[in-house]
Amino acid sequence: MTRATTVRAVLAAAVLLVSVFITLTMSPRLGLDLQGGTRMVLQAKDSGTAKADRESTDRTMEVLRQRIDSLGVSEPVLTRSGEDRIIVELPDVQDPRQAAEVIGRTAQLGFHPVQEPGTGTDGDRTLPDEQGTPLALGPERLSGAGVKDATAQFDAQQGAGWSVALDFHKDAGAEWKRLTADAACHPAGDQKRRVAIVLDDKVISSPQVDPSVGCEIGLPSGSTQITGSFSADEARDLALLIKGGALPVPVEIVEQRTVGPTLGAAAIDASARAALIGAAATALFITFVYRLFGALAALALAAYGLISYAALVALGVTLTLPGLAGFVLAIGMAVDANVLVFERAREEYAGRRSRSLRSSLTAGFRNAWSAVADSNVTTLIAAALLFFLGSGPVKGFGVTLAIGVLASMFSALVIARALTEFAAGSRFVSDYRGINGIARPGRVRTWLNARDPQLFRAPRRWLGVSAALVLVAVTGILVRGVDLGVEFTGGRLVEYSTSRPVDVETARDTIAAAGFEGAEVTTADDHDLSVRTGKLDNAGEHTLRTALAEVGGETTKVRDELIGPSLGDELRRNALIALGVAVFVQLAYLAVRFRWTFAVASVGALVHDVVILVGAFAWLGRPVDGIFLAALLTVIGYSVNDSVVVFDRVRELWAKNRRTPIAEVANRAVLQTVPRTVNTGMGALFILAALAVLGGDSLADFALALLIGICVGTYSSVMTAVPGALLLERSSKAPPPARKRAPKRGVPAGRARRRDPSDNGARV
Repeated sequence: MTRATTVRAVLAAAVLLVSVFITLTMSPRLGLDLQGGTRMVLQAKDSGTAKADRESTDRTMEVLRQRIDSLGVSEPVLTRSGEDRIIVELPDVQDPRQAAEVIGRTAQLGFHPVQEPGTGTDGDRTLPDEQGTPLALGPERLSGAGVKDATAQFDAQQGAGWSVALDFHKDAGAEWKRLTADAACHPAGDQKRRVAIVLDDKVISSPQVDPSVGCEIGLPSGSTQITGSFSADEARDLALLIKGGALPVPVEIVEQRTVGPTLGAAAIDASARAALIGAAATALFITFVYRLFGALAALALAAYGLISYAALVALGVTLTLPGLAGFVLAIGMAVDANVLVFERAREEYAGRRSRSLRSSLTAGFRNAWSAVADSNVTTLIAAALLFFLGSGPVKGFGVTLAIGVLASMFSALVIARALTEFAAGSRFVSDYRGINGIARPGRVRTWLNARDPQLFRAPRRWLGVSAALVLVAVTGILVRGVDLGVEFTGGRLVEYSTSRPVDVETARDTIAAAGFEGAEVTTADDHDLSVRTGKLDNAGEHTLRTALAEVGGETTKVRDELIGPSLGDELRRNALIALGVAVFVQLAYLAVRFRWTFAVASVGALVHDVVILVGAFAWLGRPVDGIFLAALLTVIGYSVNDSVVVFDRVRELWAKNRRTPIAEVANRAVLQTVPRTVNTGMGALFILAALAVLGGDSLADFALALLIGICVGTYSSVMTAVPGALLLERSSKAPPPARKRAPKRGVPAGRARRRDPSDNGARV
């Protein structure tokens, strides 16, 4: 065992021990879509006295925190998003009506003098009092921010029922005295003797001020009561709103998502089964293809799963449903680096039979490094775009995908390398070529070498096929249209589970009779209903569920998504921006790493994949939402990943054979990289097939999008990107890439290629 192998083994052991410790001692942080609960996004609005900026939003968030604490919700989470949005997460809250009523109400409490009609200024307002009589209100003299305490009280002796007692802060108490003193100074019957208490543009109380209060004294703080024929619950809620504090700025609920705990538990179980079955199938496949080294890579794959999970837990990443899917998907994609290395090692061994097994393996790691680095960087770019331009759970998918990429590189380049180098040092493994998996070229490579197909004699034909596929996709978009989800259009989508079977026509008639004629109703099976409507508040949703319970028995809400129209427009705009930025960033990176012709051809293949995937969903009538956007950006990374591997080999072969026609070089490069493309794609397809079959409705569309995207991306990286680059090269005057020179004598040893210690250099 060499010193480098020993270092890798020690490092791998240390990381694995830490990962095991974290896994056994820490629990993952589950998102609301996995543990059940309600998530709200509140949009702060400008008011007449305050602007919705970062400072006022922070103050609003603190007021909301006090209100939520008083609701008794366990472990609520409040975070500010951007300048004027607040994200509220309430675990285990399944009916958000009460929470939305308390949290979302603006609670703009104000105290106004009452004037005679027609005597006010242009800025004054007229509102009906408790009996509906119009009141002319003067300017606000005191806001709810001055209220120190509010208590619900029941007066049994006077028979006044429930009321709310107010206590003011010092300065506000002085202003309250002046306001009530001014009211007390006017003759009896004058409207100015009344003080109007206004909450959210509604007069909740307008008491008369007795003249005995005196013009110079006024009512003291602590003796004020708001009366209004309140019930016990109404009085308590009003006291809670006022005691929590008046919000510095009004807020509006622009997004609300509720997920039942059973749906989250089912998603976790389904994803776990998909991960186990998909990972087992991937491990068996890679073992079958690469024998002993494949089995060692499968061990490294298991280590990857442990390391990436421990990283998610240690960093406190909130694991959402898309994030869980990203974690499962990354298992299938983690074999990519091992496949690249093993295929290069096979080429080295077959090209120079005098090489030892270890030196061939070392050369495989060295020569595959460029493709491994570039392909993983493109995936990290896609993950970064998901995090910065996505919203809600999509961000979690970006985080888990990025962690998965980094963990897969460590498992492949450190753990798998240490295991395979240790095995390669064994004479038994070296002597028996059928065991190690490197000494034989593989069936796909043997078949291609025997037939040597000339794929690019007429590159325009392949581009014609690609253009035809794009035309079919565009036709689907124009004819069938793109079914944008609620997330992009605004509205509400609610899914229910009923105890008795309900057919879709009965459900439609029942919902229409309840007053929701325009609602779209679909069924997944006899017991699952999905209702989509443009505008539906929490009270309306309760009415809708009650109506369904009459025909379906016990009706449970398993999923609820509410997106405001302004947020839907913003998310739709951000999705287009994300796609544009993804294309531009990938083009810029590829232009730096490769020739401009390769970069343009790769991005052309990328756009080809995006259009075909959107068109396929249009033809299938599947919804395009935030989860689809996550799958689309992942496909972009995967497509560029494949193109990078192909063009990296084209660049390498062309530099060694500068006078060889580029079409011949490209053909040879494609034939050499096809085994890697097939084997890597199979690993991802095993995982995605398991997710599509076992993941349920929550992950079915996500897995379907990735299945289509990976198949199309595999095709386009060869049959679209390469022919496009060949046509661009015909008009390009740039010379072939320069060949890398071997290090000269006297070059420091760290820069020269090191000879493997087990290879004594002898040649026969």
